[in-house]
Amino acid sequence: MSLKTIMLSAVAVAAVAAPAFAQTNLRISTHYATEHPSGKMLAQFADDVTVMSDGDLTIEMFYSSSVVATTETFDAAINGILDCDATGGAYQTGKNPAFQFVGDIMGGYDTPWQQYSWLYYGGGYDAAQELYNAQGMQLVGWSIYGQESLSSSKPIAGLADLQGWKFRSPPGMETEIFQELGATPIVMDFTEIFTALETGIIDGADASGLANNVGLGLYDIVKHATYPGFHSMPSDHLACNKAVWDGLTEGQRRIIDTAWQKLGFQIALSNEKANSEAAAELTAAGVTLYDWTPEDRAAFRAGAQVAWADWATRSPEAAKLVDSHKAYLKQLGLLAE
Repeated sequence: MSLKTIMLSAVAVAAVAAPAFAQTNLRISTHYATEHPSGKMLAQFADDVTVMSDGDLTIEMFYSSSVVATTETFDAAINGILDCDATGGAYQTGKNPAFQFVGDIMGGYDTPWQQYSWLYYGGGYDAAQELYNAQGMQLVGWSIYGQESLSSSKPIAGLADLQGWKFRSPPGMETEIFQELGATPIVMDFTEIFTALETGIIDGADASGLANNVGLGLYDIVKHATYPGFHSMPSDHLACNKAVWDGLTEGQRRIIDTAWQKLGFQIALSNEKANSEAAAELTAAGVTLYDWTPEDRAAFRAGAQVAWADWATRSPEAAKLVDSHKAYLKQLGLLAE
């Protein structure tokens, strides 16, 4: 038998003896639609994971909360209906009030980069991980699109303009903060904003970031807005069933973490660009944009801290996260010592 024949036979035997290719597939659900910019970036995230893992790891992404409602996605991952949740921690305050401080801190950081830095360099990741692990979940990371803007039918140039200002507010801690500062938040469904503005039931609305508000058509109705924003900067998360996460190889976990950090960076960067472009277009169209002074921003942050202190009494985990944020905000010079 020739050497070539022997070598070919050995290769054939090795191929038969090799273990079958084992592909891991993760089922992840998001509240974003496929055509939404964030939805498109999530599709890129899924593709990045597959390519970087040479097809060893794939992601089946479910959009527009198509499997379960947005508020139920976290539980679906806990119970194995899904593997991971790509919505946000703020939807889970009913489980533990501490989730408010990984979902939307409100009045805390000025930029996404500061908020990311708390997670990765300010002790936030470990502090938050305890909260997630207690629910049988693993926090992988955040995506933050930036500060939201308030839209108004009247000037909203500073803290004084909040007195008696009636606006659409989401439920929860935001209503408490704005009431503390003299405003009149009215909780209503997102779909009711336009009619309420047109009829004067409300003076303004907290809806989304500036570019998103343009897309919604808010500035066809009202001609005043805060920009850059200061009051709300929601963070979406990727959180996975902990048993599923622990069952991945170290290489797979690192690939997901790396791809998610890329996603987070690009979401923040692309929204910053979109908001800057929207600001220029709105200014040219006669919409007045208000950049609050450092003094008014500090006063809003002080008002927010009253609500933080109250929420900190609602669970030990909430108290721990509030303390962590306050300590880091002081390091950044955003809170007085």
